[in-house]
Amino acid sequence: MTHDRAGHERTRRRRRRGVTLLVAGALVSGAVACGGADGSGGQGAHQITIGLVTKTEANPFFVALRHAATAAAHRNDARLIALAGKFDGDNEGQVNAVESLIARGVNGILITPSNTTGILGAIREARRQGILVIALDTATQPENAVDATYATDNFKAGRLQGAYLKALLAGRAPKVFVLDGTPGSEVSQDRHDGFLDGFGLKDGSPAIIGQANANGDRNTAQAATENLLLRASDVNTIYTINEPVAGGAYEAITDRGLTRQVTIGSIDGSCDGVRDVKAGTLAATVMQFPVGMATDGVDAVVAFAKSGVRPSGFTDTGTVLITDRPVRGLPSQSTAWGLQHCWG
Repeated sequence: MTHDRAGHERTRRRRRRGVTLLVAGALVSGAVACGGADGSGGQGAHQITIGLVTKTEANPFFVALRHAATAAAHRNDARLIALAGKFDGDNEGQVNAVESLIARGVNGILITPSNTTGILGAIREARRQGILVIALDTATQPENAVDATYATDNFKAGRLQGAYLKALLAGRAPKVFVLDGTPGSEVSQDRHDGFLDGFGLKDGSPAIIGQANANGDRNTAQAATENLLLRASDVNTIYTINEPVAGGAYEAITDRGLTRQVTIGSIDGSCDGVRDVKAGTLAATVMQFPVGMATDGVDAVVAFAKSGVRPSGFTDTGTVLITDRPVRGLPSQSTAWGLQHCWG
């Protein structure tokens, strides 16, 4: 850990959104062929059952996390019920998902919380009923509201992107667009703060000539970048919270013929993102490891169900800077390495 995590905790006010709950799938082990998706067949009530609640169903990061959790559950002969909010920030949907999993009597719940304080009441009730609760990808506030957390150090991820983009300027004056995530998101804020720290900037700095929330969405990011370019077309550096946002920003600068002028960095480390680095669309991306998060979470629930031992604390699942243009003083790996390890 490269920073004091407690120093970056903050209280946020969040709006409660409309109720939306998407069943991403009730995914089970081989026993499903003998019974229904509700687990009534096969091993029945004796089968370990794990709930997974992600922020959205469609974001590639959460798709990868869900697939990894499914595979880990299958290896452990456990049942996985995967639920998701409709959009990033859908706290109401996640609350309803947790309540549904409590009613189904799961052994453990893995959750990537959209609202790191708004979900606490539902988590508290799950733990009161003896259910193990583990946060993946995003820590709750406070972190000890759950039994354990397996996640990226998002401040460190942002800091790596910031330090790298700063180094590429090689002394030129920075003119930066900042494309954040969802307002009130702990992940968005930590990556934002880390980027500023790594780049050596502060909020409100004149070097930041444009800033927008892109909600982790490619189309939103493209529209936001187009609007920022109308006011400041001399941008030379773009920070992006994730690779879908980076893709939208790249489309916008391409349409304006600015690809030679602007350098884009990102965070995710998907195989597609690594290919974008290799192609020169992105200068670098910071790789995360959702497969590790999901696998560790499932294994912890299985161990708890068998032994009663609860995991605890925060586990940093790792960050690696991926680029084919390394800079002195910043450890990195090439895109060849990245394509062998993407989202592992």
